[in-house]
Amino acid sequence: MEIVKLNFEYSDDVTVINKEQFEAHMRLYEGYVKKINEIDELLADNPDLEDANATYSEFRGIKRGETYALNGVILHEFYFENIGSTHNEPDEVEMNFLSRFFGSYDLWKKHFVATAKASRGWVILSYDPRSDMLRNLSLDLHDYGNVAMSIPLLVLDMYEHAYFLQYADNKAEYIDNFMKNIDWSVVKDRIESL
Repeated sequence: MEIVKLNFEYSDDVTVINKEQFEAHMRLYEGYVKKINEIDELLADNPDLEDANATYSEFRGIKRGETYALNGVILHEFYFENIGSTHNEPDEVEMNFLSRFFGSYDLWKKHFVATAKASRGWVILSYDPRSDMLRNLSLDLHDYGNVAMSIPLLVLDMYEHAYFLQYADNKAEYIDNFMKNIDWSVVKDRIESL
């Protein structure tokens, strides 16, 4: 089955990034969709399983690329879904949920922003059902740092490709503008689906 690219449209509600930055980011996302489909084709063509090896083998390369490309698709989709809305303030449901785990919305926000400043790849507000906790996770790569079974509630792309055309090296301004452009209705839907 082919992974299909989702259609995200730039609108005036997207204030965290401009149209040029958005379109460049879309091209990157489309590249991940293309690559996971190529990888799925390679796996369907029955690659050489007998020579699979943890040091180096064609099969190892395919399997490492599989998680990297697929997470690249999924995390970008979460990111694009949770930006760009006029509903950019959390309501009582989100505030209470964040307060339950972090003490207050403000403490969660400080922790999330600090995690973003410390991240090279992704920041994910994630629910960990194993410990029944919310965690602000920092991923340096699409497939490095993710917690098994964790459920993303809010995703921020901190790779330089997400902001550099518009913000250059002003990472803090990008983070600040992201925090003002979160679509909290999407976050609420994700919380309510737990």
